Amino acid sequence: MSDFFKNKVVAITGGSEGIGKALIDALIPLGAKIATCGRNQDKLYNLQVQYSNHLLHTVVADISRLDDCKNFINSTIKTFGGIDILINNAGISMRSLVKDAEIDVIKRVMEVNFLGTVYCTKLALESITSNKGTIVGISSIAGYRGLPGRSGYSASKFAMNGWLEALRIELADTGVNVMWVSPGFTTSNIRNTALNNEGKVQGESPMDESAMMTADACANHILHAIEKRKRTLVLSFQGKLTVFLNKFFPLLADKMVKNFYFKDGKLVK
Repeated sequence: MSDFFKNKVVAITGGSEGIGKALIDALIPLGAKIATCGRNQDKLYNLQVQYSNHLLHTVVADISRLDDCKNFINSTIKTFGGIDILINNAGISMRSLVKDAEIDVIKRVMEVNFLGTVYCTKLALESITSNKGTIVGISSIAGYRGLPGRSGYSASKFAMNGWLEALRIELADTGVNVMWVSPGFTTSNIRNTALNNEGKVQGESPMDESAMMTADACANHILHAIEKRKRTLVLSFQGKLTVFLNKFFPLLADKMVKNFYFKDGKLVK
């Protein structure tokens, strides 16, 4: 990779694990100045220890809370003088049929995945616009195709995609690039921490994590796309096929998705 990220200020939400942590691991050797936030103070502390000799700013924050987002973005600007790249990565998932899910589960997923992106982006917008920088949303194939058992998650990612697409047009003449990324199934903790029908962490993944793209590989694809100022990025053949079939053969996509997620009438993935 080139010197594109050298001395760039990159703010990443949810950087203590998964794709967020992989982005930090990839950016540190490239000379970026990094700010990140997360809800787990111990994980952020371990990150600080790992990179004690590098420019890394960490903040304990729940991005579903506006005041936490203000603290993260404002402290980042105060520490580094501005923000060049914002990567809205933090998110949570869910696994429950609509008929079984508490309303608060869907609300919580929307607050973190969608409103967290809105809050951080809006707060950083002036600085990013001034620097002609980049805004990224880590979305999902669920933002193109509604997935059973993940209704709230799909809704939040559809909302993210639509909001960022509108913002992209609004900023078309400013030099700011807006991009949304759909990694497909990637090894991370998001499925283990997905909320069940009662809003409790399910604690295990029904998916085969060993067959998925690694978070490190995903991070490298994302950084390359940022440098190339791409509009969208859909990773994995399965993801691209799903988007294609859903657009041109939606009834077939319905059948394939149903067969993938259900067995004998029960949600198995």
